Amino acid sequence: MRPRLWIGLLSGLACCVAQAETGADGWLRYAQIGDSAVVHRYDALPGTIVMLGDTAIDRSAANELQRGLSLMLGRRFTIEHGPEGLEKTPDAIVVGNLGAPHGFHVVQEGLQLKPEGFALGIKVEGQSHRFLVFGADARGELYASFRLLDIVARERRLPAKPVTETPSSPLRWVNQWDNLNGTIERGYGGRSIFYDDGHVRSDLTRVGEYGRLLASIGINGCTVNNVNSDLRTLTPEMIVEFARIADAFRPWGVRISLSVDLSSPMVVGKLPGFDPMDPTVEAWWKAKVDEIYKAIPDFAGFVIKADSEGRVGPSQYGRTPVQAANTVARALKPHGGLVLYRGFVYNNHLDWNDLKADRARAGYDNFHALDGKFESNVVIQIKYGPIDFQVQEPVSPLFAALQHTSQAIELQITQEYMGQQKHMVYLVPMWKTMLNTDLRAQKRSTPVKEIVEGKSFHQPLGGFVGVANVGLAANWMNHPMAMANLYGYGRLAWNPDLSSEQIVDEWTRMTWGNDPTVVDMIDRLQMGSWHAYEEYTGNLGIGTLTNILGYHYGPGIESAERNGWGQWFRGDSRGIGMDRTVATGTGYIGQYPPELAKVYENLNTCPDDLLLFMHHVPYTYVLHDGKTVVQHVYDAHYEGAATAATYAPRWQTLHGRVDEERYETVLGLFVYQEGHAIVWRDAVTKWFQHESDIPDSLGRVGNYPNRIEAENMMAEGYTQADVRPWETASSAKAVVCGVSAGCTLTAKLDKPAGSYNVVVQYFDYWSGRSHFELQVDGRTVGQWVADDTLPPARIDLHPDGETSTRITFHDVALKPGDTLMLRGVPDDKEPAPVDYVEITPGTKDASQK
Repeated sequence: MRPRLWIGLLSGLACCVAQAETGADGWLRYAQIGDSAVVHRYDALPGTIVMLGDTAIDRSAANELQRGLSLMLGRRFTIEHGPEGLEKTPDAIVVGNLGAPHGFHVVQEGLQLKPEGFALGIKVEGQSHRFLVFGADARGELYASFRLLDIVARERRLPAKPVTETPSSPLRWVNQWDNLNGTIERGYGGRSIFYDDGHVRSDLTRVGEYGRLLASIGINGCTVNNVNSDLRTLTPEMIVEFARIADAFRPWGVRISLSVDLSSPMVVGKLPGFDPMDPTVEAWWKAKVDEIYKAIPDFAGFVIKADSEGRVGPSQYGRTPVQAANTVARALKPHGGLVLYRGFVYNNHLDWNDLKADRARAGYDNFHALDGKFESNVVIQIKYGPIDFQVQEPVSPLFAALQHTSQAIELQITQEYMGQQKHMVYLVPMWKTMLNTDLRAQKRSTPVKEIVEGKSFHQPLGGFVGVANVGLAANWMNHPMAMANLYGYGRLAWNPDLSSEQIVDEWTRMTWGNDPTVVDMIDRLQMGSWHAYEEYTGNLGIGTLTNILGYHYGPGIESAERNGWGQWFRGDSRGIGMDRTVATGTGYIGQYPPELAKVYENLNTCPDDLLLFMHHVPYTYVLHDGKTVVQHVYDAHYEGAATAATYAPRWQTLHGRVDEERYETVLGLFVYQEGHAIVWRDAVTKWFQHESDIPDSLGRVGNYPNRIEAENMMAEGYTQADVRPWETASSAKAVVCGVSAGCTLTAKLDKPAGSYNVVVQYFDYWSGRSHFELQVDGRTVGQWVADDTLPPARIDLHPDGETSTRITFHDVALKPGDTLMLRGVPDDKEPAPVDYVEITPGTKDASQK
């Protein structure tokens, strides 16, 4: 991260521009504009910034403008303070808000600004030439400053006269699932920026930098601890520590909130119970909230997860979510605090044998009858779909059911089921699909985005919550491309009418620069990535097909079946899909308003991409495009994996156009994604072929003529091991080395003389750094160390679809009779496991293709 500077002389800028790019700046790079013609577009920006107010947010806004404009435009910008600065400098960038001194006199008469909105543009009065960066309030002023900077960073023209923007809704929060011990549940970008070893970190510089990123996209709140809340959260000692996080965020207009456990009155307060209707419990909550506001005057409120996945809740006392939420809400209301009560309440011990049991029904069943009974400062936080952040699922029917209750949509920025920031998956197109879904409540247009904005049902609150889970990784989220999801979430929360294309183009230009070749390539890579990931993982609404009992990362198809978690798809030899119809199934479809329910109930009108979520059909059922279900699965998986295989070569065309450090990081991740997409492709297609007993019409599935299975090679020291799930290895087996000095696999080759690519598919555990060497006729082709972190967030000491990876050696010269030898040396608990070797034509010998 560049050090924060009070920018003065231009000679002081060069060091900052020249620093290596780690990704720590995110989209706030402020790279100097090299085209003088573009620089001259901003000659109308005066070199003096007049800051009308003097709050921490005022200073953040002015300093950010000075920093960014000086870096990008290569000229000096100075700051003048207070109303007297206007008298001294008639030509100025004026930064302020309607509550600042002389604020009303600076803006145009009659200009209307809603809370957190802003005006931006040129204002000429007599001899004075001013550029207004003006907010309705302090946050609006800060957001206006960042908007001016992104206009310059994207090399767009300045507005000729003041234009206004207003956020879509008041609630624009991120959730961080950080634990006090420094780990992050479903976090893939390193350890917590907030905590370590049970306490708030001593150095919170990184928290301030995170607040800066959040403010730049209009985020105004952050829940700083895991929804599975630590029971120490509300102790007096921790409240004092949380106040330090609030201090770090405050200059950026980001208020903190806390996830709390409803048993806190009993555990922390030492009461005999936590019945929300007990007056002593209600009094405890009031006293605790008062204590928090003394330490954190701008505290935003609580997030509550209850009666779900082992968390206690009001049901323990025969009470409802209304009674629990309202008890806490009444304590917060005098201070302006909110309760976000999660609608993610379900039974994770469902009976698989009960054909009417259905986890998808739970949100609606638990909350719809409570509509209109919540306090006015309660917001129901609803996951976008009824299951759990799947790659494709319908929007939750609960959004249409709560017509007298404020709601927020919960999106997941961190890629729990979406490749965990080892795969590039741009999620904004998926979120747009959810937000644009018209639920047709009350037989009129009620798109989800307008429901959560409060427009459809005239609710005062509501908005957006995104589970972000950034970490201490230099680039925050491990994959440089994943930052597009954090940026995109903020932009959608500000304005859900923005297109996916516009959002990614903004992000690309600010993150990677304005080179048209770079912008076009990255935009196209990102825009196709969600569809490609869906193709090679879970299609037709079946769910992502990850291992739901483990890490939610690699393929684990049957982990969804025959257990109490309820992510079933009920696949057998005859057919597949959940029957959620009203006529013959669980009745889930009937939870939607009648017009949409009619579409989903009928096979002829149900969209193919939700077919297996809504209906149980034979594998031979014909989709709208004329393909059978099973052939669609085969084709989609091969097409998706083929798309992933284009990422690295397409990215390589940008070599030299982007900085080397980030270039190499992205290239390595794209190479990995290509291999893991093949693991997914093979696992899912083999499972479908095994279950349905219907072959792929193109003969691809289970037919790998260029592979040499490790268990079929001549082994010295290596022994066979079964792989589970069976479909996650090429032939359900791997070989492992139990000899500390090392083991070898050899095979005699019969390939025609030529140039070949040699792939070694192996398994890389967290613990251990196995060493490998590949030789051909005694000649070393390559050596490497298995030192990746797979899966990304938790230890897995087994050969399976989570630890499977590959290395490719390009254009290896081979001839008939060559002996290929692979040597593996185990380390610690990693036995140098191998799946197969694959030999395909290389690029240098076109005759072999």
